[in-house]
Amino acid sequence: MKVERSVMGRRELQWAVTRLAHQILEKNRGTKDLAIVGVRTRGAHLAVRIVDEIEKIEGTRVPLGILDITLYRDDLQTVAKQPVVKGTEILFDVEDKVIVLVDDVLYTGRTVRASLDALIDFGRPRRIWLSVLVDRGHRELPVAADFVGEDLFTTSDEIVHVKLDEVEGEEDGIVVTRRES
Repeated sequence: MKVERSVMGRRELQWAVTRLAHQILEKNRGTKDLAIVGVRTRGAHLAVRIVDEIEKIEGTRVPLGILDITLYRDDLQTVAKQPVVKGTEILFDVEDKVIVLVDDVLYTGRTVRASLDALIDFGRPRRIWLSVLVDRGHRELPVAADFVGEDLFTTSDEIVHVKLDEVEGEEDGIVVTRRES
């Protein structure tokens, strides 16, 4: 049996994205040299939403990139025999940019490590900040987010599911599930 609890609905998720956009603009003091890079899959969709929010607030569209970290994962052998690489789309020069790396859930920190390795292959940004919709704790690597939509206190046997309309085809939300023994 699975126990499920809802953490965020569509409205709250949108508020979190708007809050993240404002925090990014405040810390960067505007859009100068700013670029947003989302980690496939949900991080990429959240990055698009953040870029859209920044454009609403500032009237400027900042560069947007999508990062596929499949081949940079340290657990690649355990995930799949034939990994599916969907491709990275960074069509701007990252040199001397302030890059905000966007992902959905920060957990062990291993995805962030892989993302940094992949991003650095494109050049040397001036600064890289990390923005996550959810920080659930349980780090295995020394990684911390600069911008967090929601801090969730979870147990290691719980799973955080970020549901986005663009991916699941259902209403946005965040649920936490746990197998009941």
